[in-house]
Amino acid sequence: MGESHGQAMRVADGPRPAGHVVLLGDSIFDNKAYVGEDPGVIMQLREELPPGWKATMLALDGDVIAGVRRQLRLLPEDATHLVVSVGGNDALGFAHLLQMPAGDVTEALNILAAAQDDFAAGYQAMAQAVASTGLPSAVCTIYDTPSTGPGYRTIRTALAIFNDCITRAAFGLGISLIDLRLICGEDGDYANPIEPSALGGAKIARAIAFLVKQRHQADRTEVIAAPPS
Repeated sequence: MGESHGQAMRVADGPRPAGHVVLLGDSIFDNKAYVGEDPGVIMQLREELPPGWKATMLALDGDVIAGVRRQLRLLPEDATHLVVSVGGNDALGFAHLLQMPAGDVTEALNILAAAQDDFAAGYQAMAQAVASTGLPSAVCTIYDTPSTGPGYRTIRTALAIFNDCITRAAFGLGISLIDLRLICGEDGDYANPIEPSALGGAKIARAIAFLVKQRHQADRTEVIAAPPS
């Protein structure tokens, strides 16, 4: 019995088989068009992963929450980990609400709450589809915008409404969470107000690699809230 147990422990603690990380979502991952000659997130991720691991880009610049279901139909058969960053373009679709007149703060909050309900329904359905693959998965919050840019405080406050939907979906479904608001916390992390620069992309890639190199399991939420050194 003792020998068998020891053998089992050696197998459990031994080298892990190579993995295959698939990126889903929008231009947070598909950012090559915005960084010039610098590498995009997918190339940076491949450099961070252990030897023999693979990374595939299914994320598409400009895509929205509903598009992730289409991306999931393209999953490689040997995929082992899924990471999703999506929702920023959906949130932009509600930007006009910030210009709507409101009689008081309660009325303004009710306007935003209706947008939150719409976002939450779509995001929850998408996250459920990701979780149903049975693969260890992670979703990313929507990061803010450069702190020196116009409207920073308003944008950060408004995005908190949508990020609440993302965190609730992740925690409710046992999906891990990568908090890009904290990982990309410097103006230099942005190529423009929306997409990550090569510097920001490197931080995102390190966070993803750190998560998947752990014994990241399905149905278990782990939170990455700082760029690994």
